[in-house]
Order: sequence, then C-alpha cells, then structure tokens
Amino acid sequence: MRVQLLIAPLALALALFLSGCSVGPHYQRPAVSVAHNWPAPEKRVFGTAEPVAEWWSTFNDSQLDGLVKRAVQNNLDLQLATARIAEARAARGVSRSGLSPSVGAGVSATRNRQRVIAPGGELREVEFNNFEGQFDASWEIDVFGRIRSGVKAATADTVAAEESRRAVLVSLLGEVGRSYADLRGLQLRLAIAEKNIRTQQETLEVTQARSKAGLATDLDVERALAQLESTRSGVPNLQSRIQAEIHRLSVLLGQDPGALVDELSASAPVPVTPPDVPVGLRTELLERRPDLRESEAEIVAATARVGEAKAEYFPRIILSGTAGRQASQLHDLTLGAGNFFSAGPAISVPIFTGGRIRSNIRVQDARLQQSVIRYRSAVLSALEETENALVNYSNEQSRRERLENAVRANEEAVTLSNDRYRAGLTDFLSVLDAQRELYANEDLLAQSRTTQTLGLIALYKALGGGWQSFPQP
Repeated sequence: MRVQLLIAPLALALALFLSGCSVGPHYQRPAVSVAHNWPAPEKRVFGTAEPVAEWWSTFNDSQLDGLVKRAVQNNLDLQLATARIAEARAARGVSRSGLSPSVGAGVSATRNRQRVIAPGGELREVEFNNFEGQFDASWEIDVFGRIRSGVKAATADTVAAEESRRAVLVSLLGEVGRSYADLRGLQLRLAIAEKNIRTQQETLEVTQARSKAGLATDLDVERALAQLESTRSGVPNLQSRIQAEIHRLSVLLGQDPGALVDELSASAPVPVTPPDVPVGLRTELLERRPDLRESEAEIVAATARVGEAKAEYFPRIILSGTAGRQASQLHDLTLGAGNFFSAGPAISVPIFTGGRIRSNIRVQDARLQQSVIRYRSAVLSALEETENALVNYSNEQSRRERLENAVRANEEAVTLSNDRYRAGLTDFLSVLDAQRELYANEDLLAQSRTTQTLGLIALYKALGGGWQSFPQP
C-alpha cells in the first residue's frame, strides 16, 4: 500500500475560521439626483399614474396588436438577445462550479520493461504489467471570496443580459409602432394627394371648357395644369416610402421584406392617441427602464470583479485526495495490498508576480469607474429623452389643433374663391392659390397627426414601457 497524508492543522483551522471572509468593495448604487416629478408642459395631458404596460393597446388598432405579437415571437434581434441570456446563464454555471468539490476518475494499463540487477550482479531485463484505477478529488476552500466574487460577477452579467433583452424588446415595440404609424400616415397623405389630384383635374377640365367658351384665358389653363402636375409629382415619393415602411415591418417580424405587402397595402386610419397619458413619477424611471437596470447590473459585476482581483493577493487553500488500486494482473485489482491513497491540504501563496495582481486590480478599478460613469450618463440621457418626448407630444397637440383650424378656413376659402371666379368677381389665380393652400395644409395636418402618434410612441418607449407584458424565456 502506498500512503501519502499531508497534515496541516493550522492551515485547516484558519480556513474554517475565515470561510465567511471576503475582500473587495461592496456594491452601492451610484448617487444620482433626480427630481420627484416631471416638469409640467404648457399643455397638460399627462397623469402621475403608472404608465400603461401594453401601450400599443391604447390605440385600439387590432392590426397593430397582431404585428406586435408576431414581432415578439419572430424578431431576430430579440432571438439574438435571448441567446445571449443562455450564454450568460451557462457562464454563471461555470463560475458556480468552483464552489463545489471536483471529482475525477482514471484507469490505465501499461506494459513495462526494466533492467534490474540480479543476484550475482548480472543485469537482467524484466517485463511486467501494471493495471491501475484511481479517483481524484480536490476542493478549494474559498477563504477570501475569490470564487464567490466571480459568481457574483457572473450572476450580475446574467442580470445584465436579461435587462439587455428587455431593452431590445422595448426598442422593438417602439420600432414596430413607429413604422406602423408612419405607414398609415403616408397612406393618409397619399389619399389626400389623390383627392386633390381629382379636384385639380376637375378644375383643369372646367377651365379648359371656359377657355373654349371665351370665359377664361390660356394662361388660366396652363396654371391649372402646372398645379395638377405639381401635385402628381409627389405621389411616386409617397408610394416609395409606403413600400419602404412595409418592408421595414416585414423585417422587424423576421420575414422577407415583401411578406406583408398584401396585408398592409390597404389604407387604414392613423392610430388615434388617447386623451390622457399616464407617465408615472420621474424617480420611477430608474426602475422602469431596462437600459438603466442593465447599466446598474454592470456596476454590480464590475464591483465583484474588483474583489475577485484583490483576492489573488491571499493564499489559496485546496483540499485534495487520491485513492485507487494497482496490480500487475487485471484480476488482482482487489481490496488487498495493491490499494493506495493520499489526502491532505495544500496552500499556494503568491510571492512574486511581477506586478500582475496589482495591475489587474487597477484594471478592474478602472472598469468599475467606467461603469459608474456610463450609468450616470445613461440616467441623464434617459431623463433627457423622456422630457423631450413630453414636450414634443404636448406641443404637437397644439400644432395639430391650429392646423385643423387652418384646413377648415382653407376649405371655406376654396368654396368662396370658386363662387367668386364663376361670378367674374376675381381672377383664376385666387382659385389656384386657395386650392394650393388647402392641399398644403391638409398634408401638414396629416403629418401632424402622424407626428403626434409617433411622439406618443416615443414617449412610451422613453418611459421603458412594454417589457413587463412579455416574460423572460
């Protein structure tokens, strides 16, 4: 029997005494000054109630609801973010394995030849077999928290990956809503252009008839034709942009760009915004936005890695052991004299590393500072984005109301100018000017309706809405 037993009672007692100790800083959320309430816009349409999670449902558009659900199921960017979560969880499992003993086994069979000195001083060659089977076990006692710090860092990385997926989800929902609203807005603008083309075509035909009757001039005809062609020239651009938005929505749903052409080519109203929008409190934004939660998780991971780096200064205590059987014949592997084992603790102490440990601590400290700065910058950017969205949405409401008043006045002006022209009380230029102004303001009103919907979607996105409705995989 071969016995090797290393006994270090003082080291083992120290390990048991210090088993709960760890080095390194402990995480503290960076101090960021955030006011409690949002500044009140000039046109107050916001409440302090909890923001709507499924914000797309507030538009009461079943087609938008269906597109959102399909995008969450099939979007490739979201699938990539989900795969990163699986990677982070697996990496955490690798880190956690260091807290448990490691056990292995091995078998070997060898044929050996040796020269031995026989009685009488003669050298003789001897051949023999050696069969061996053994188990090995080792366990590092995490006295100074090196392994535990690595597990904390890996756990925080997992949280960051989960929050990153939520941030991708929030962005995806916003992109689907934005493209859908843009599509419906462009279709509305195309419908307005086609309506004005029909009106201007009728005006041209009336003017040509009046010119033949001597009641209008050739100049009136050419002006009417020029205005008609000018309006027609905007149609191809609108059609191209409509197709581009359909292609964009198809890709967001993980499909071929032309997959939704038949489904979305028919016009539908621009999603209507609700009268009131709950936005919650300003301080709640830190907990609601996934990108801020991700940034905070990165600070937790960086803090743990500082502790992991500092633990390299201290000794490592490893309990290890080996046990097995050895025999010259396979059938002799029994519990007899061929058994062997060894067990005992081992201590590894870094004496000279050329500054590697110190430099690594500086690296991790610098990364920690960077993560804190990124977090503070992310908070300011989130506040800026949300406040801009609040102001833009409120001001667009005022702009839309004024454009609605302008369109009503333009419609009355077109009616009056036509009546006065037929009565011979004004020239044809007044009719063309009134029609041109009506078309321009109708187009601006359509854009304003779209912009208002886009502004609300941007606000919901800035508030971090949507991820709560879809659980993590």
